Amino acid sequence: MDKLNSITSFVEVARTGSFTQAAEHLGLSRLQVSRHIQDIEKWLNLRLFHRTTRKVSLTIQGEEALSYCQQILNQVSDLQSRAHSHNNELVGTIRLASPIGLGQHKLFEAIEAFTKRHPQTRFELLLSDSLSQLVDDRVDIALRYIHQPDEGLIARKLMYIATAVCTSKAYLAQHNTINDPNDLATHNCLVHKKHNVWQFQRNGNTQKVTVKGNIVANDMGVLLKAAKQGMGIAHLPCDLANDHLLSGELIKVLPEYTTVGSHIWAVYLSRNFQQNVVRAFIDFLAEQWHHDIL
Repeated sequence: MDKLNSITSFVEVARTGSFTQAAEHLGLSRLQVSRHIQDIEKWLNLRLFHRTTRKVSLTIQGEEALSYCQQILNQVSDLQSRAHSHNNELVGTIRLASPIGLGQHKLFEAIEAFTKRHPQTRFELLLSDSLSQLVDDRVDIALRYIHQPDEGLIARKLMYIATAVCTSKAYLAQHNTINDPNDLATHNCLVHKKHNVWQFQRNGNTQKVTVKGNIVANDMGVLLKAAKQGMGIAHLPCDLANDHLLSGELIKVLPEYTTVGSHIWAVYLSRNFQQNVVRAFIDFLAEQWHHDIL
């Protein structure tokens, strides 16, 4: 029995919930993956999966074994990375979750620079504006726009992202003038699913406005596109909006007010058994983004 390959197949089947998908990701046949699972179950004398024609799920014993097997793979990867450290060479795969807009722009640029510096690194990206579940999604790092991380998670603050309320010239030309945040109640606002209360600050005073409109989305990129096309007013992170504000495609609404932004944090479960390449990428992001304010 090749224990390391069997452990790798076990972890991948647990992650994907599918023998077929695990085989595709590992470049193996489904039969090879099935044999690996049979081997490791025989070796451990445990049943690791509940199997039906439609679904594969971990048994209680499988969930416990998964934690140990993931640690083994992380340690192997870390050993491999350390073996290459004399050449400043990192090896390994990082499973990374990120908001869609951040992943398509600023994060992509960071990954491009990191992989040029360390060409034997790989990334598996999960782009979603929903919060990734680190355990269920087997995520090494989750990047999140939050003010403060949840208790029980370890996090490192990477940068601050300012925000802007903006729309197109065409929208402003066709609708009532906006002089005060409360005026937004009569306008078509393009609303993020989890953010329908917009907060404005001026001269030490804060105003909160509950907004609504004909488009609600969980993707900032969709709201950006709708705002550029004159469909309404959007509250966008400046890493998405700045280029369009500079080009004139978008105009700031209520520019004399500031809106509350948020920090980007790298969130992860534990420093123990963390791959060397994962630690290096977090350090890289912190170094690259520390002085950025967008």
